[in-house]
This record gives sequence, structure tokens and C-alpha cells, in this order.
Amino acid sequence: MTELDLARHNHLIDPHLAVWGWEIAVYLFLGGLAAGIMIMAVTLDRTPAAERSSWGRLLIFAAPVALTFGMLALLLDLHFKLHVFRFYTALRVTSPMSWGAWILIAIYPATLLYGLGSLTAAEQSRLAAWRPLRALRLGGLVTWGAGFAGRHAGVVRATNLILGVALGVYTGILLSNLGARAAWSSALLGPLFLASGVSAGAALMMLAPLGHAEHAALRRWDLVAIGLEVALLLLYLLALVSGADRGGQGAAALFLGGRFTAPFWALVVIAGLAVPFALEIAEGRHDRRQTIWAPALVLMGGLSLRWILVLAGQA
Repeated sequence: MTELDLARHNHLIDPHLAVWGWEIAVYLFLGGLAAGIMIMAVTLDRTPAAERSSWGRLLIFAAPVALTFGMLALLLDLHFKLHVFRFYTALRVTSPMSWGAWILIAIYPATLLYGLGSLTAAEQSRLAAWRPLRALRLGGLVTWGAGFAGRHAGVVRATNLILGVALGVYTGILLSNLGARAAWSSALLGPLFLASGVSAGAALMMLAPLGHAEHAALRRWDLVAIGLEVALLLLYLLALVSGADRGGQGAAALFLGGRFTAPFWALVVIAGLAVPFALEIAEGRHDRRQTIWAPALVLMGGLSLRWILVLAGQA
């Protein structure tokens, strides 16, 4: 999609320069959250089977649920909602939105197969006998899906990892593809949103009653993701400040003394990154009992990051 830069800013003539609202921010956050859950679910597979909890196995089902709510938020933003099907009548290789539409659809069979393959025999039987599935005569499909995922466990696992990374990067590329907006015109948004999504996925999973080994593994991955997110945010700001064009410098000013300075540094950097990083370090060193504060702050910071960047790109 090509966007033309509009230099005129007359509020009487051009009152609608800001066209993306909370729906897009929520969509980007939930999409990144789904990507993070998929990636973290694959990493937890390395935990010895004896130390795996039922929650650790089944949380992969949270990915399609989060993605569904994200797509509903996106649908609310669309003006011509009945035209959504047109995304799936073609694949435009040069369009990130086209790639993203197909990635979103591919997430559902991939995560459901992965989840079915993670069920025990007793859990498969209970799910197949669940009344709504029995009424729709889908019990056999559950059994077939679980068997298929068991026979091709490596392929299903790799597919979820690849699609999770693709979804996480896509949420950032969706913004960076709009090059006329200085705050979005950065190749760093893709890896930044991926790191943030991994952190959010790990945080959500840490809120569940997992085993000690699973929680320790998620905490380690979350610390790495937070560190990468901080580094990418610094590079993003440095790239804006050192850019030759005035648009980039103006975008940097939004976060360094401008209207988004307080919410960006308070909600994203301090509350969403620095505080949970310190809390998780303390939990790991002193073997303290897990609290909800670090994961909750990570999730809040991830949503705030996307909300602020969506608004800043239209400022």
C-alpha cells in the first residue's frame, strides 16, 4: 500500500489525519500476544515431560483465542466490513497486508493441531465426547487431529514456531510499511514488536499455575526478550534523532520532550520494562514465590507501546 505524505495541516480542511484508533492498537497487541504464546509453547516443549504441567501443555489454545479477539477489533475498524473476503481472493507478494491476512488464517489450524497433539489420551476422549462437538459430529476430527499431530510432531512444532515469528514481525511491519509516517518509518518495528510479543506471551503464561521448571524457563526467556526490547527501543530512538530528515527528528521529539514523553517513559520504559525486569531478577536470585505484578506490568507495557506508537505515527 502506498501512502502519500500530506504536508498541509488545516484543521478546517483536513480534520481526519488521524484515522487509526484503539482498535488497531488492540489488534497489534493481541496479535503479538498470540505470536508470543506460540513461540513460548514451542520452547516449553524442551522441558522434561515429568516436569510439564497440564497448563503448560494446554496454553497453546490461548493463541487462537487472543488472535480471534484481535481480529474482531480489526473488523470494528474496517469501514467496508463485508469486503474482508477480498483479502483471500489473491496473494500479493509485495503487500505486507496480504501476507498478514494469510498468516492470520494459517495460525488457526497450526495452533489447534499443536494443542490437540499435546492432549493426553484421557483429555482427547473427554474433548471428543464434549456435547457441542458431538452435536456437530466433530469428535472424529479431534481424534484425527490428535493422531496427525502425534505422527508429525516435529513438523507441527516447527510450523508453529515459524508462524509465531512471522506473526510477531508482521505486526510491526504493518506500521513500518507506511513510510510517510515518520514515527512508523523504521525497519526496527518488526523485531521490536516480535520481542515485545514474546515477552507478553511469556508473561501471560506465567500467570497460569505452571510447574517450577516451566516458570523458570519462561522467566529466563522473558528477561532476554525485555533486554532485546530495551536495546531495540534505544536504536529506534537513536535512528529517529540522527536521521537527516526533519520528519524523523520531529517524531523523536514526541518521545523526548513532546506530548508522548510522559506516557512513553512512564508506562512503557519504567513500568512495562524496567520494573518487571527487576522483579523477575529478584524472583530468580532469591527463589521467591511468583507474583502477578511482573507479568501484569509486562502486558500493560506491551499494550501501551503499541497504543502510543499508533497515536504518535498520526501526530
